[in-house]
Amino acid sequence: MTCRPKSRRPRPRRFPVGLALSLICLAAGLFAAGSWGSPPMVQTVQLEGTVNPASAELVVSAIQQAERAQREAVILEIDTPGGLDTSMRDMVKAILASDVPVVAYVYPTGARSASAGVFLLAASHVAAMSPGTNLGAAHPVGMGGALPDSVMSGKVTNDAAAYIRSLAAHRGRNVEWFEEAVRKSVSATETEALDKHLIDLVARDEGDLLAKLDGRKVTLSSGVTATLRTKNAVLVRTPISLRIRILNGLSDPNIAYLLLTLGFYGILFELMHPGSVFPGVMGGLALLLGFFALQTLPVNYVGVLLILFAMVLFIVDIKAPTHGVLTIGGVISFIMGSVMLIRGRGSEVHVAGGLVALMTVLTVAFFTWIVGAAIRSRRLPVATGRRGLVGESGTVAKALSPVGTVFVDGTYWSAVGTESLPVGTAIKVVEVKGLTLKVERA
Repeated sequence: MTCRPKSRRPRPRRFPVGLALSLICLAAGLFAAGSWGSPPMVQTVQLEGTVNPASAELVVSAIQQAERAQREAVILEIDTPGGLDTSMRDMVKAILASDVPVVAYVYPTGARSASAGVFLLAASHVAAMSPGTNLGAAHPVGMGGALPDSVMSGKVTNDAAAYIRSLAAHRGRNVEWFEEAVRKSVSATETEALDKHLIDLVARDEGDLLAKLDGRKVTLSSGVTATLRTKNAVLVRTPISLRIRILNGLSDPNIAYLLLTLGFYGILFELMHPGSVFPGVMGGLALLLGFFALQTLPVNYVGVLLILFAMVLFIVDIKAPTHGVLTIGGVISFIMGSVMLIRGRGSEVHVAGGLVALMTVLTVAFFTWIVGAAIRSRRLPVATGRRGLVGESGTVAKALSPVGTVFVDGTYWSAVGTESLPVGTAIKVVEVKGLTLKVERA
């Protein structure tokens, strides 16, 4: 009996479990590296120049963008002499209510955070300064450059002092110093600010700031404590729209002064030459933009009235025979109004002296020329009515023999000639008697 060996079935190959687990872990690691391992994003926004509605809109919108994009933090780079209290409070409200940590950073070297900027720094979750910067001088000044009386001055100062005390206490900073910044306009360098617990750190640049912020804990408006992860973070610059740039440009005191002055020029020219249209339209537009700009600046309205009074004096001097006396008064009024027009906190916000001098010279030259032309015109002989016909030229419409008709200055006149003249002869008026002209051959 022959025995056959049993045929073996091929066993199914099993996929190694260990290899499968390894691949799963590798995929999870790659996914984590692509999602959670990406560098953190930090939003930055620049506050440069005066604090005004345009800059407030920029800062508030940057904070809102950072919240929507879930940025790690917002860095508010400050370099400001101060500005409007209402705009500053809008920014402070946005900082206090932010779900993203806001870092106030006085930057670059040579920058300052004065007046309204002190409130912004006091309200921020983290306060930092770069070397060579300063902080302080937050005493409030009224819109007219000076507060109207001691009672109102006390009210405004006490309100600002209470506000900044609340902000400093909320962030655990030196309350006494911040109150003195409002009441006594004290200031501090970056090293003094760090020693007096006004700021949290000093950083030489943005990279140094991100490194020092990493791991710092801050408490958000919701009460949640957030830990900053800013090491090797990517900075996302907040774009400044054309609208913000235009509004910010209009808030420059020199631009506001130019618009106001050129607007008055345009209106005056239209009044002096009715029907010109273009100067009046452009002057009205410049005035409207100028008045908008004045709403964003600490304006002394006595200065506005002095400039307006100067323009009135210039116009009157053109119409009245004062021989330039009113123009001198107008020049004095114009210079005083220009100097007093815009004066802000500690004289940081004002019209440049060179621009005032230039506009004064141009104004004097312009109105001196006009007044001179008006004086010269008064000395000219009367050139209207019948007397104005003497010396005019014309032609014979009906033969003079010696009485006939002539065509002069667009009208037919009865005329007497010094000789007989045929139709079409060129003549000149030598005398006017009633409604009859005496003419001779031209």
